[in-house]
Amino acid sequence: QLQLVESGGGLVQPGGSLRLSCAASGFNLDYYAIGWVRQAPGKEREGVSCISSSGDSTYYADSVQGRFTVSRDKSNNMVYLQMNSLKPEDTAVYYCAARRVISRYDYVSAYRNNEYDYWGQGTQVTVSS
Repeated sequence: QLQLVESGGGLVQPGGSLRLSCAASGFNLDYYAIGWVRQAPGKEREGVSCISSSGDSTYYADSVQGRFTVSRDKSNNMVYLQMNSLKPEDTAVYYCAARRVISRYDYVSAYRNNEYDYWGQGTQVTVSS
């Protein structure tokens, strides 16, 4: 069974840091672009970041540029989102998602349109004092 599982969410004070992890089971993430998408209550889903299947290209939303860093560990079939200088407006459920990549179009379509083949169940991030 193909599955993505996020972990690492929690409650943090403004200015703090968290690292989210995305673990895959049942498939090899090497062939997938991996994105992080968040959704706050009453708001639409927002694509936060995406990393290409090779890991040589990354995308960040303007709202997190310079504060968040996405990376992948191919040896462990994991993807991470390091979040620094967190703000209350970063509060949301964070999902990791995978898009099978055949061409660069798939990677671009994934981060531009939040079009992914598989989604995790989400992890809550709350930034509050």
